[in-house]
Amino acid sequence: MNKTYNVLFLCTGNSARSILAEAVMNKLGEGRFKAWSAGSQPKGEVHPMALSVLDGLGYDTEGMRSKSWNEFAGPDAPQFDFIFTVCDNAAGETCPVWAGHPMTAHWGIEDPAAVEGDDQRGAFIQALRYMSNRISLFLTLPIASIDEMAMKRKLKEIGQGEGASAKAGEAL
Repeated sequence: MNKTYNVLFLCTGNSARSILAEAVMNKLGEGRFKAWSAGSQPKGEVHPMALSVLDGLGYDTEGMRSKSWNEFAGPDAPQFDFIFTVCDNAAGETCPVWAGHPMTAHWGIEDPAAVEGDDQRGAFIQALRYMSNRISLFLTLPIASIDEMAMKRKLKEIGQGEGASAKAGEAL
């Protein structure tokens, strides 16, 4: 039987970027990957534009909510294989100790929720495109056969791709 890899996307507010990443990974990685998202200081609600963009492009948003990473630090939480920070603030924060020593990387992109006015929808679509590109590259990696050092290098390279924010590629 093939392994299903568990992935956690972290961002401070868990309202936009990490939500986009969770939706994309669950769609593109279906059957091979199961994704969740969380934040160190969750806003308590998913940004309405994130849900609008995802819904409009056919992504499943049912049950999506802004939640604390503490939900995933307990003994009943899934054991993660990969954890990606998608905002620069989360990359610099002290994360909980994750069981099983998951592989980590920083895939920061600019916050589309920081854009106001007529350009906001476009900012969310662009953030979704950047995240989709990263996840698509990640899904092509030979995860079962690649060694740890090569995997770390590849994850860092993916995080430095188009749309990378200032700290992209730095270790957690």
